[in-house]
Amino acid sequence: MLDRLDGVLDVIPGLGSEFWITVVAILVLLVFSAFFSGSETALTAVSRARIHQMEKSGDKRAGIVAKLIFSRERLIGALLLGNNLVNILASSLATSLFLSIGDGGVAYATLVMTLLVLIFSEVLPKTWAIGEPDRFALAVSPMVRFCVAVFGPPIAAIEIFVRKLLSMFGVSVEEGADVLSARDELRGAVDLQHLEGGLVKADRDRLGGLLDLADLEVSDVMIHRTNMQTLNADDSSAELVDQVLASPYTRLPLWRESPDNIIGIVHAKDVLRAVREVDGDLSQVDMKQISTPPWFVPNTTTLQDQLNAFLKRKFHFAIVVDEYGEVMGLMTLEDILEEIVGDISDEHDVVVQGVRPQHDGSVVVDGAVPIRDLNRAFDWELPDEEATTIAGLVIHEARMIPEERQAFTFYGFRFTVLHKEKNRIIRLKLLPLANVAKTGE
Repeated sequence: MLDRLDGVLDVIPGLGSEFWITVVAILVLLVFSAFFSGSETALTAVSRARIHQMEKSGDKRAGIVAKLIFSRERLIGALLLGNNLVNILASSLATSLFLSIGDGGVAYATLVMTLLVLIFSEVLPKTWAIGEPDRFALAVSPMVRFCVAVFGPPIAAIEIFVRKLLSMFGVSVEEGADVLSARDELRGAVDLQHLEGGLVKADRDRLGGLLDLADLEVSDVMIHRTNMQTLNADDSSAELVDQVLASPYTRLPLWRESPDNIIGIVHAKDVLRAVREVDGDLSQVDMKQISTPPWFVPNTTTLQDQLNAFLKRKFHFAIVVDEYGEVMGLMTLEDILEEIVGDISDEHDVVVQGVRPQHDGSVVVDGAVPIRDLNRAFDWELPDEEATTIAGLVIHEARMIPEERQAFTFYGFRFTVLHKEKNRIIRLKLLPLANVAKTGE
């Protein structure tokens, strides 16, 4: 075969102008192929956010890019059609060229064109485009717009034909359907930036918490009724004032006859004003009179809707009830903000040691600690769809109320119940399975 190739090379110098015109045509077609390949890569990898910002700044080419990627299916179809046309035409010309030179032209044309297309029309332009997608996209956008306009009608016909063909096999493709929602795309971009080092963990958690507001309900982050501090309206005024002053919270629910019968919300500042008005005579303070009407919200309200409601009503405290109207807990604006920025504490907050890392790599956790807080603190991925607290997760997975010292293994952790009171899991120990062999458990 090498002898034949040497023979072909000996013939080339004596060929006429038609041969060299064909060679030039092939090279021009390879340049067009490189243009289509690089444009496809750049326009699919371009940052829509940066292009949008450049368009707002007055960049006309950015406006062209934005319009092109808005109709992504039509854009990709036009570029693929153009790329296939020039590649097939270049291969046909190369085949005819080598056949005119000697025997084995098809084999020579296949070998040469494969190398040329792979190196100069695929790898080289795509590597360049993926390295500078924004700059490349802006440079080629006017020419790509012309190509899309030219190839638009045949591409539209091809799309209709393909959809009809797929429908015959039971495959339904909706026009303009997105695989990912906008929040999913943002979440993926945030996680990718964190993996690549562009975002520290704290920033990733804040952005992720903001995106999660629409997926979480108030029942996921509320203060459960068992942890609520409330006031009994039947207690004496002096006792109620003492309870308000002793509490670390500014607002407290006021109930009468039953804890579920909440009749008002008492604000600490209102209590102090009332005490001053009666010159310190605590027996004259009427808690019911100075309380404000309670605001009840369903437990299925999303955090995003509840945040908007807090801002609209300018009231930062709500009682959460279930579908039967029974009190489940309470929700504050601070609880929602903590889902975004993390734990917010001030000099009056009571520090609850709910999470205690151990030297052996395990973590001792109170049963009431939310799963989301653990995931955020230790970068874990424990599921929180079926349970809100870590104790609830153990009960859900075990399908039973476990006993003390009973251990379970799931989601890559060993859960050991350390303390239980009646049917409540008070304290657990979590040990990653990677550390089980080290500890010998």
